[in-house]
Amino acid sequence: MNREIRVREVRVIGPESEQLGILLTADAFKQAQENGYDLVEVAPTSVPPVCRIMDYGKYKFELSKKDHQNRRHQKSTQVKEIKLRPRTDKHDLEIKIRQIKGFLADGNKTKVLLTYRGREMANQEMGRTLMNTVIAELGETGTIEYAPRMEGRSLIMIVAPK
Repeated sequence: MNREIRVREVRVIGPESEQLGILLTADAFKQAQENGYDLVEVAPTSVPPVCRIMDYGKYKFELSKKDHQNRRHQKSTQVKEIKLRPRTDKHDLEIKIRQIKGFLADGNKTKVLLTYRGREMANQEMGRTLMNTVIAELGETGTIEYAPRMEGRSLIMIVAPK
C-alpha cells in the first residue's frame, strides 16, 4: 500500500498582522524562529489552516492580566449570618439589626438564624415575634427573600438588599 505523504501548507499572518501568504509549515516555523517568535495555529479548521507568528508568552501574559483585571471589578455577594435566640434582649436585638443593615449596605445577603433549645420549642411564638420585629426594622433597607420557616430546631430567614 503506497501512501502519499503530504506536506502541510498554512496561511501565515505576520507579527504586525500582515498577510505573509501560504507557506509550508517548516518554512513558516523557520521564519518565526528567525524573528524570535512562535508559530501559533489560530484557525485549524479553515482550508488551509491559519497560523500566526507571535510572541506566545507575551500573549498568554496579556490574557492573564486582562482576566485578573476583569475579576477585580467583579462584586461577589456573600451570605452573612446573624444568630439570635428567642430570649434575645431588646438592646442586643438593636445591635444585631444594625449589623444586618451594615451587611445589606455592603450588598451582601443576610441569613437570620433563630435557634431554640430545650423547652423553648414550646414557646415558638416568642421567636416569631422577634423575627417580625426584625422584618419591621429592615423594611426600608432589605427585602425578605426567604420568609421565616422552621428547619429542625431553628427558625431561618434570608434578607437581601433592596
